[in-house]
Amino acid sequence: MMFRSLLLASSMLLTTPVFAQDAAPSRTLTEVLEDAERLEPLETVIVSQNGEIIAERGYGGHRLDAPTNIKSASKTIISALIGIAIDKGILESTDQKIAPILHDDLPSNADPRIEDITIGDLLTMRAGLEPTSGVNYGRWVASDNWVRAALTRLFVDDPGAGMLYSTGSSHLLSAILTQQTGRSTSANAREWLGPIPGFAITSWERDPQGIYLGGNQMAMTPYSLLAFGELCRNGGLAPDGTRVISQARIDQSRSPHTRSIRTGDSYGYGWFLRNIGGEDTRFARGFGGQMLYIVPALDLTVVMTSDRNHRCRKHRPPRRPTQPAGRNHRHYPLGRYSSSPRLWASVRLSASAFSASAKVFSALVRPNLTRFSAASASLPARALALRALDSEIISAMSSSPPDGSAEDKHCGTIRHPIGTYSAPDRSR
Repeated sequence: MMFRSLLLASSMLLTTPVFAQDAAPSRTLTEVLEDAERLEPLETVIVSQNGEIIAERGYGGHRLDAPTNIKSASKTIISALIGIAIDKGILESTDQKIAPILHDDLPSNADPRIEDITIGDLLTMRAGLEPTSGVNYGRWVASDNWVRAALTRLFVDDPGAGMLYSTGSSHLLSAILTQQTGRSTSANAREWLGPIPGFAITSWERDPQGIYLGGNQMAMTPYSLLAFGELCRNGGLAPDGTRVISQARIDQSRSPHTRSIRTGDSYGYGWFLRNIGGEDTRFARGFGGQMLYIVPALDLTVVMTSDRNHRCRKHRPPRRPTQPAGRNHRHYPLGRYSSSPRLWASVRLSASAFSASAKVFSALVRPNLTRFSAASASLPARALALRALDSEIISAMSSSPPDGSAEDKHCGTIRHPIGTYSAPDRSR
């Protein structure tokens, strides 16, 4: 995983490294970023420490102030909006049952267990319903009503049991926000996250009923993603001290509530949790290497974006011009989906883009890493294990796609022309 390496090198600014006998020699953050240019999928990197950008790069002509599709990393933003709705009293708590809110879309012959699903179950991917992600994603978004289609999935587990990664669960949260506030999730995001300087959602897909897609198909600049990450790192406070989200909601979202059956990572409310290089790390991830890392002990926030389709460019159709948020959903400004089995067969081609992210991240958090152990090599998440710095940023390891990765395969990236890297100050 290429992008994970980058966070670790910035820790050398804080601590004197202790070298293991077989560890790679210490290198500067500049050297790490220069080497990262060889990683083909990598498009942008921003490293921020104590609220100040200490390094930023755009590779291959990509800009940090141009929008890109952050994919499933947007699930953390949906989580934040739910937290704000609870703070405002719009929602009762994470224990609130969803059936009374979404009553009109419940199936007529619903399994009685649907009455037990809570908002917290949706946030932690423990609704118990068969996932809409992976091979089911194309069929789901081809339906006439995404909310109803998500609620009519068969139960494969009890609510509150194991983690079943499903963008359908996250989309139900967007529907709940829309229902309870009487306005779109996008409008809520503009108002509630407005106090964050530099934050803006520039494009966002909607379902046939006009509900903004919860947890996928959201575009923003890398700077915007950084601004959101800084809000979370600072416990819900904007730079001017404005309270955007309560500290309690931030803590709740970043606490472990379940565990991924694919990677073994703990999972909170939209955030994955893992100890990386000896540091407790929270991260949001979107398919192909759209990453947001927060390392609280190091006051570190890192953003990385990548080209998800770098291994199948020859087979990619020309991109449609990007449409502004709010256009008819059938225009698919962020990429068109299909339920064709032939398309899903090529999902593994872009798995290495996500794999690359972890390598870069690891190099940033801890520049002197021991080599890959035989024990870690046997784990399903072995591509996330930490290696020596040189190996982290140079060697290409294949990995199983993360939870829900297949759903994201067919969304084209928004290209970034060459430009300056000064962060724009805009809240819309």
